[in-house]
Amino acid sequence: MAYSEDHIALAAEYALGTLDAEERAQVETMMAADREFTAIVQAWEYRLGSLNQMVGSVEPRPIVWENIKSAIGHSTEPQAPLLLPEAPRPPIVPVMIEQAPAAPPDGNVIQLAGRVRRWRNLASAATAVAAALVAMLALQVYQPDLLPEAIRSKPRTQLVEVKTPAPPLSAQYVAVLQKDAGSPAFILTVDAETKNFTVRKVGAQPEPGKSFELWLISDKLPQPRSLGVIGAADFTARPVLSSYDANTINAATYAVTVEQAGGSPDGKPSSAPIFTGKLIETVPPVAPR
Repeated sequence: MAYSEDHIALAAEYALGTLDAEERAQVETMMAADREFTAIVQAWEYRLGSLNQMVGSVEPRPIVWENIKSAIGHSTEPQAPLLLPEAPRPPIVPVMIEQAPAAPPDGNVIQLAGRVRRWRNLASAATAVAAALVAMLALQVYQPDLLPEAIRSKPRTQLVEVKTPAPPLSAQYVAVLQKDAGSPAFILTVDAETKNFTVRKVGAQPEPGKSFELWLISDKLPQPRSLGVIGAADFTARPVLSSYDANTINAATYAVTVEQAGGSPDGKPSSAPIFTGKLIETVPPVAPR
């Protein structure tokens, strides 16, 4: 149902409490018969209710009541009549005055006056609500603890996802360790970033009581450096290249010797290498997109 401006103003005044008894009875009758109009009244009560929540009760000072009692007692005391000398009265001349009957008030004027009063009260209420909202917003920003718990703004938590770019893919190097042009005996793979290496056993098998040991041979080093014994499993992974720089790792020759079980006891190869090879780059580094 579409409601006129008068209906809306009437609902606002009812919530504000400025109607007289007859108008309040009219509004309550409309609320009992019309649920939509009841919702309009309740909406105004909710808007104006924030004013009541923000204003606390104030106990008047005792002197106020004393002043009221004193004023009431003073107004009830009998006053002595003031006697003035009686002036001579003029002679009374009877005059006949014909009075025209009073015209009844125009209904449109009464309706317009009521409408003006309602909209004036509504404008005052809207101004008070606006001022209260401004004050409430200021308190929420600067002093939220002064607001009642019911209208205090709740903190909001927002999750922000920060995407970390993936690290660039490091280059991969491989060396085929073999004897002359024969079949490969081992495949050595080195990661350029971590400097970890993996040795894959392809076809070589040590003699009973012997072990294969991997060596790094470089012109920058006075003698071959042991990279450890190659295990009996198909793959052997080690991190021992981390102590060497990239140029040494990439330019070195990798060799495998046959040592006693457990490897060379003095850290030096006890025999000539039987399988050798050099690293070549198989996968170049890839920067993230």
